[in-house]
Amino acid sequence: MAEGLADKMIRVDMTALTATTEPFPAAWRLLGGRALSARILRDECDPKCDPLGPGNVLVLAPGVLAGTSAPTSGRISVGGKSPLTGGIKEANAGGNPGQDLQKLGYRVIVVKGKPADPDKRYGLEVDATGVRVVPADDTKGLWNYALCERLYQRYPQSASFMSIGPAGEMQLSGASVACTDEKGRPARHAARGGLGAVMGSKGLKYVAIDAGKLAVRSPAVRKDFFAYAKEYTKAYQAGPQMFKWGTSSVVPVANMLNTFPYKNRTEGQSPDAATLDGKRIVESFETRGGGMHNCMTGCIVQCSNVVHDKDGNYKTSALEFETLTLLGANCGIASWEDVADLDRLCDELGLDTIETGAAIAIYMDSGGMEFGDAEGAKRILREIAEGTELGRAIGNGAVAIGKKRGHERVPVAKGQALPAWDPRPLKATGVTYCTSPMGADHTAGLIINPGMPPTEYARASQESQLANAACDSSGFCQFLQPNMEDIAKYYSLYTGENVTREQIAEMAWQCLADEWAFNDGAGFTAADDRLADCLVEEGVGPNHGMKFDVPADIIAAAKQRFEPREELYKLKATG
Repeated sequence: MAEGLADKMIRVDMTALTATTEPFPAAWRLLGGRALSARILRDECDPKCDPLGPGNVLVLAPGVLAGTSAPTSGRISVGGKSPLTGGIKEANAGGNPGQDLQKLGYRVIVVKGKPADPDKRYGLEVDATGVRVVPADDTKGLWNYALCERLYQRYPQSASFMSIGPAGEMQLSGASVACTDEKGRPARHAARGGLGAVMGSKGLKYVAIDAGKLAVRSPAVRKDFFAYAKEYTKAYQAGPQMFKWGTSSVVPVANMLNTFPYKNRTEGQSPDAATLDGKRIVESFETRGGGMHNCMTGCIVQCSNVVHDKDGNYKTSALEFETLTLLGANCGIASWEDVADLDRLCDELGLDTIETGAAIAIYMDSGGMEFGDAEGAKRILREIAEGTELGRAIGNGAVAIGKKRGHERVPVAKGQALPAWDPRPLKATGVTYCTSPMGADHTAGLIINPGMPPTEYARASQESQLANAACDSSGFCQFLQPNMEDIAKYYSLYTGENVTREQIAEMAWQCLADEWAFNDGAGFTAADDRLADCLVEEGVGPNHGMKFDVPADIIAAAKQRFEPREELYKLKATG
């Protein structure tokens, strides 16, 4: 393995309020991030457990390459049984916690149990002197930004944090886990699937990680690793830079493809695309400040925008395409500035902007308020912190508010709201939503090819799912777009072993197999591999003719392994 610190893992028992370390199993040496989370949950978590009970297992797993000098490689996976879907969940985030954990030699944190007193709050401290569970009642109820301000008064400026806001403390199913970025802002979120609620159920308000002045991890084949990282960085920077202005720049293309949902997905295009276009955000940089930055140390993509208000004060980061879609167009809200306010509120409260935007749109669609009522949407988000009945229903996600309102147009898969990329024009992506263990999640396997023949849907979905599982296990960001050959070479130089692209593909398949097995144990069947009826019966596009009409046998085929082909190993991760 790589030189330097011996790999360790942290085990936290929130019933006993103890934290211990132990050697990281050699058999797991090539597992990180999503694949490691899947293996631990398969081995140590009862799939039938209460997601908010002591039997659930919260996993915080940096990717294999986190903490190294490989570019844009510090992402972290948060895993557990989802209170939103009832199945396995992995949510991936940037920021510095993954980097810092690996610099300290920790490959994973595994949290079990539940405090006897549900009103108590605790923190987990991780630094060069050890690991500790500490009382944190003074942080109870704090919003994420105020929490991090307080934590930076308590811990060194070199520390990074993972935290939950009020939504996580209230154990709402749309709750996220925040990670601090390079500037110490809790703006990067492992958002999907309600894992913030799992963290909240364990009484864990934050994790503080301080790597101090520790250097990056040293690879086994130092000279060649550094040379390859330099070559890889140079090649990326000489390329098309498709995320130069962030994901928000995708709005015009998505609108053209009928995958910029409007008013709870009753249309695929928004008449407000021009005022929601990320170009408007870029234009604001000249007069307000802000700009593009990297959310983690060592990132070369720099896709994250920093948004300022009209007075030049920081408001939020990053305002992404998914957020502009779900909290903007999907709610009939026309202004990117209103969406920026909503994004900041979600980051403060610790909420998934996708799930929350879908829930608000369903509330609007059911007559609860008018589409386009931005101030009303902001008011509802503040109600979440207050714990009102409506606030809790919105915070629990699309299915919860749909049931409360008796509304049938609830666009979900496996209980999770659909992201922006619509499965009706992008049917191979719809196959991913049906078959992914995660439910409706574009980062599980996104295919933007509206003209693809139906005979190719299953293989395209499966290969994209494998490429993304490999990426999310490595620590690389999907926007760097590594393929399996890239990952294999990095692993080989890092570990000193001859890691092949075939091994990476096998690891990715085993990750999916572990996740599917968990869901099977939780009670999922083939009948759950489907989209909500509204996506099958209601269309978008010309004459509303685009519907999700993929036959069940094609959907099922995506879960039966295809013989690997050359294209698989060269397929770039895309999310």
